Amino acid sequence: MKTLFQGGTVVSGTEMRRMDVLVEDERILAVGENLKEPGAHIVDVSQKLVFPGFIDGHTHMDLEVSGTVTADGFETGTKAELAGGTTCLIDFATQNKGETLDYALKRWHRKAEGRASCDYAFHLAISDWNEEVSRELDTVAAGGVRSFKLYMTYDAMVLEDQSLYEVLARLKELNGIAGVHCENRGIIDARLKAALKERGHRRDTADYPATRPDLAEAEAISRLLKIARCVDTPVIIVHLSSREGYEEIRRARAAGQSVYVETCPQYLVMDESRYYLPKGEGRKYMCAPPLRKPADQETLWEALAAGQIQTIATDHCSFTIAQKQAGAEDFAKTPCGMPGAEERPALVYHYGVHAGRLTEMQMCALLAENPARLYRLYPQKGVIAPGSDADLVIWDPKAEHVLSREHQQSAADYCPLEGVCLKGRAAQVYLRGRLAARDGKIVAARAGRYVTAKPGEILL
Repeated sequence: MKTLFQGGTVVSGTEMRRMDVLVEDERILAVGENLKEPGAHIVDVSQKLVFPGFIDGHTHMDLEVSGTVTADGFETGTKAELAGGTTCLIDFATQNKGETLDYALKRWHRKAEGRASCDYAFHLAISDWNEEVSRELDTVAAGGVRSFKLYMTYDAMVLEDQSLYEVLARLKELNGIAGVHCENRGIIDARLKAALKERGHRRDTADYPATRPDLAEAEAISRLLKIARCVDTPVIIVHLSSREGYEEIRRARAAGQSVYVETCPQYLVMDESRYYLPKGEGRKYMCAPPLRKPADQETLWEALAAGQIQTIATDHCSFTIAQKQAGAEDFAKTPCGMPGAEERPALVYHYGVHAGRLTEMQMCALLAENPARLYRLYPQKGVIAPGSDADLVIWDPKAEHVLSREHQQSAADYCPLEGVCLKGRAAQVYLRGRLAARDGKIVAARAGRYVTAKPGEILL
């Protein structure tokens, strides 16, 4: 069965053109002006933008953390992604200390299989480094996992500098790449200790941002980049939140270093004033790194507009209000993370494109084309071109909708931006040629498939 999408404006990372898109089964057959295909099912997308399916390169579904498990597993989390226009996510399959990489990957496959409503791939988060793990990486890379996550903080996940160096050197041999959570654990631990000593308690989330200052992020970024420079390999800075951190990246690039950067919507549209909300409301917004100051937001927007940040991902790590309540007497015991899978494309459009900060082409690059290139899913994903998967987002730039807990797909029982009205949304979302979501509602569930990274160089 062939389907012809007529009358829309097709968006890529470099241009917008009035073109038609012809799809057969799961693939794109042709893209061009005034296409004719007798017998094809016609979908009128006039006055709509046609984006390639968006890719979320940073999610935590069904993750055991902080003595609990994230509210969203692959069942609800992928529905949230799909409803907003994301047709593929890349989740962090996480190796706990003492586990093999094979065990970690098999666990994550069991979590996702038969439950995902959008396509999915895996990064592999490494928390335990030794010779056996190093040998395992040959099999992992050959099996299609070529991107990895490393942590410079968290007792359960942290790798010290020697291990960071050794992992990066091993990944260079295998043509892999690491995304790194950059915060200085020593600064954080010292400030948490001081906060408790000063007050005798740590109830108030207003104290939270000072325990994870922007300089803790900047120091870790600087240290990582120097380690990566010694190895002579590119790295990805994930969830960049601060001006101080960006300045470290800018200096490294000026010296000729290759650095890829991701930020997240929460760092673009919310600031640290959320931590001063009364009655424990601030716990809802606790994420790591923390929300920053308005000046940091402006730096990130300027870097996005200048093409200096390559992707916008969610770091979707959702919890319920009851789970967040674990930090009622000590904010340090609050599970860190927020929902955001469903809202990401609409937030980028409203606060970016509609506000005049970004173009539609930049939105396409940041949400679809660049992550596909960076994580080696291109051209299967991230582009509207013959042979690519028919993942299409029919975007209505005029539609307005209000964010609310009542209508979200996430299992988190709150919406961080409750009541905010946004202009622009995914009117229809097609997963491999099949209508999967319409106006925020799921039409076809559990159709997601596992996809693997392609061999070869990063195309970004």
